[in-house]
Amino acid sequence: MSRRTTVGVSALAAVVLTLTACGGPSNNGGNSGLKGADNTIGQADVNPQDASKVKDGGEFRWPVDQLPDNWNYNQLDGTNADGRRMIDTVMPNLFKQKADATIEVNKDVLDDAKLASNDPQVLEFKINPKAKWSDGTALSYKDFEGMWKALNGTDKAFEVASTTGYEDIEKVEKGATDQDVKVTFKKKFAEWKGLFTPLYPAALTATADEFNKGWADAPKITAGPFKIGTIDRTAKLVTVVQDPAWWGPKPKLEKITFRQVDRPALADALANGQIDFFEIGSSIDLFTRAQSMQGVTIRQAITPDYSHITFNGAKGAILEDPKVRVALQRGVDTKTIAKALLGQMIKGDAQVTGNHFFLLGSAGYKDNSSVASYDKEAAKKELDAAGWKLEGETRKKDGKELVIRYVIPTPNPTSDQISKLVQSQLKEVGVKVDIQAVPSADFFKQYVNVGNFDITTFRWLASALPISDSKGIYGYDPNSTNQNYGRIGSDEVNKLLEQANGELDDTKRLEIANEADKKIWELGAQLPLYQIPGAVAIKSNVANMGAVAFANRPYDYINMGFTS
Repeated sequence: MSRRTTVGVSALAAVVLTLTACGGPSNNGGNSGLKGADNTIGQADVNPQDASKVKDGGEFRWPVDQLPDNWNYNQLDGTNADGRRMIDTVMPNLFKQKADATIEVNKDVLDDAKLASNDPQVLEFKINPKAKWSDGTALSYKDFEGMWKALNGTDKAFEVASTTGYEDIEKVEKGATDQDVKVTFKKKFAEWKGLFTPLYPAALTATADEFNKGWADAPKITAGPFKIGTIDRTAKLVTVVQDPAWWGPKPKLEKITFRQVDRPALADALANGQIDFFEIGSSIDLFTRAQSMQGVTIRQAITPDYSHITFNGAKGAILEDPKVRVALQRGVDTKTIAKALLGQMIKGDAQVTGNHFFLLGSAGYKDNSSVASYDKEAAKKELDAAGWKLEGETRKKDGKELVIRYVIPTPNPTSDQISKLVQSQLKEVGVKVDIQAVPSADFFKQYVNVGNFDITTFRWLASALPISDSKGIYGYDPNSTNQNYGRIGSDEVNKLLEQANGELDDTKRLEIANEADKKIWELGAQLPLYQIPGAVAIKSNVANMGAVAFANRPYDYINMGFTS
């Protein structure tokens, strides 16, 4: 299952990737395997077609793991990736993240956005005068002001996923008109292009109760190319339909249906025409099935998406001691896990990641994982030193067994396979792993978000702005969870994250982030496993959609559609 990295997409991150030229055909049924570490960075594989070649109308059927727990993406329960995909169809994004990780102004929403001053840092936004909320109210500075007040961390009643960037703002003001917005910072914030996007109406942020609970079941006010058609939690589906009030280019599709489909059922659903694509992820079964399907193409692009293990280091947890967490990480052979999951599917090496901020191929990437690198004998010695002595097959300390509760979503064959591999590997160093499979619909809200686990596995779906987008994950605030579900952090990491987010020099910002990454490895907060190959199986007649690379905030909902 996927989680996005922190609130908003905040920054200048064209520097995040070392770009290469686009090109190359799609992978399809005749290919022997997906590209691995040799894949080209910065290109999408989406069957690009001019609008004139895309049919008007039609329904695109999109499978998801779950429906949104909250339609307010900035609320703690609202941060799952599937929810974001639905939210982006009906809410305004100020910027568009492109396949090569560059970011451009969304002219449907803003006429302009600029850095007007460096010292103090001042932003100026000019809202498209045609932009209106579904209640007829024009988008205005009041919406920006409301988001800032709700997300800046001063009022703890607002259950926010992250305060990053907003906490650095001194004031949000009206400019010459209500559609002119001036944002003044009290402290520099480099990755500012992710702020206020998606934009929410002032009515949502007016009170903490409305922010936390008002949009839990459905969005009340929208402003996008689509509007809500149906939300049916019994049938586990959401439909969005064209909104005639939308002032921008008319979408090609008449309707998008997001339907919850269990992972093991995806291939049958595509073969039977119930869905139009699925993400292959790290499933050899889905890859093999897709290769043999008529009228289906496998498309692939490097995607900011990786699988990992989060550790719970909260006070009183069995893994509270960072030395124990690091020792456990040393007992997990990530290369073996990556090979087991991806080895039959890709050509070349599986992509094991050694950095919490930057993925392979990015300009900032450095492997900082040596402190937690796989070494079974070192793991045993470090557990011994931490007081967990081997008694029989399992380690004990003060009469208590070292039993780790590994929470995974079900049905999810990938999580199941990873957890069993980890269980087997940790058994070799004297650690017992108790796998607890919980319903996918409950996984985040009832387990991950509230720290109801010892270790757990899901995917981080990152953005082009990995530093600011990660502050709520690796920064520690005793008064707010944000997305630091394992409650692990330090003052040192907090200071480095603050420094990196305030550094306007691109090279220096990457260097500081890597210093923070080294400290995160020492804390044993999370263990990255492998980078997802970024492949999708999709109906061959679908245009402007597929393996989108970084162009997922938002997807190209306007131009996607069918060629026949």
